Parts: sequence; C-alpha cells; structure tokens
Amino acid sequence: MTEARKHSDPVMTAHRAGLVGCRGCGRVWPESETICARCGGALVPPDRRCLNAVWAWLAAGIIFYIPANLFPMLKTSTFGGLRGNSESTILGGVVELMHYGNYGIAAVIFVASVMVPMGKFIAISWLALVAGRPATVKAAHKRLVLYEVVEFIGRWSMIDVFVVAILSALVQLGFVASIHPGPAAVSFALSVAFTMLSAQSFDPRLIWRGLPLRSRKDQE
Repeated sequence: MTEARKHSDPVMTAHRAGLVGCRGCGRVWPESETICARCGGALVPPDRRCLNAVWAWLAAGIIFYIPANLFPMLKTSTFGGLRGNSESTILGGVVELMHYGNYGIAAVIFVASVMVPMGKFIAISWLALVAGRPATVKAAHKRLVLYEVVEFIGRWSMIDVFVVAILSALVQLGFVASIHPGPAAVSFALSVAFTMLSAQSFDPRLIWRGLPLRSRKDQE
C-alpha cells in the first residue's frame, strides 16, 4: 500500500464497520441485529432526526428559565406579615448573600443557578448544530468531552431548588417566621428537567458520524 493511499484511508468507526452500539449497555452488535442480547434494549442506528427532540426540550428549558429569573424564588414572612414580607429572586438572593458577607454561598448559588444553566444551553445548542458534520478525530474527542461534562453537571443544577426545599421544611415557625417557595422554584425545576431531557435525547454517536478521511496530522 502506498503512502498516499495510507493517508486517505477512512477513520474506522462502528458505523463504517457495519456495527451498531447499544445506548443502554454499550455493547456493539452487527447492524442486522435489532435487540441487544445483553440488556434487551432496542438497537437503533444514529439518526440526525433525534435532534428534533433535542431542540424541542432545549427550547422548553429556555422558556421556563426566563420566569425562573423574573419571579421570586423564596418568600419570607415574619410575625405573620406584621414585620413585612420579603421576596427574593435568584440574582436578588445572590446580591443579598453578598451584602451579608456570605461570598462563598453567593458564588455557589450564582454558578449553579446562572452560569451552569446558561453554559448548558450554549453547549447543547452547539453540539446539536455540529452533530454529524465533518470533524477531525481531535475535534470529535473535544465534542465528546463537552457532552460528558454537560451530562455530569446536570445533576448539580438543582442546588437552588434544594436550598429552597430545605429552608421551607426547616423554617416553619408559624406566626413568628415562615419561608415558602416562590413560583420561580417550579419554573427553575422544570427548566433543569427539560434541559436534562434535551441532553439525554442527544445521541453522542452522531459525533463520530462526521469524521472525514484520515489526515496526516491525525495519524501523528
């Protein structure tokens, strides 16, 4: 085989080898198989039509994220409202925590409730746009790492809702003081859930479908 022919060989992927991977357990089977004999899951080849579900869930997550930031996340009542009632949005709560010197907690809330959701929206949108498009092996690995990061941080996005739930359960002193979740808590929880469904709907196998012919740089 000549050197030129060697550099033009296609990158071997499961699809080019006539194989299909199970999304449940990861076992690889011939394309003629329809059921995974290991876990019983359906064997479905990667298809860009799954991106329709990705965009739909992502749009729903963005829509619910807007009221999650506009409406109050937490409602506090002191002495039955005689000492006043207070409402805090996500950013309002961060500012208030910084005002009282709780910079560490404020940073955690800001990162988990603002930066992480925004980052997930951008990351999932970019992955859906480039899915199945030409990429080098190095670029494909970077896309896969980004997808795994989005999957990993998804479980930490509910920290704001957890804080509200814990405070609502602990601070119930009747007439003296009480804390109740605001409408933003439901919107934020739905936004996180829809974003996680969007990430779950994305088929990471599409990342490898766009690998072009192997270049000299890829083989070094």
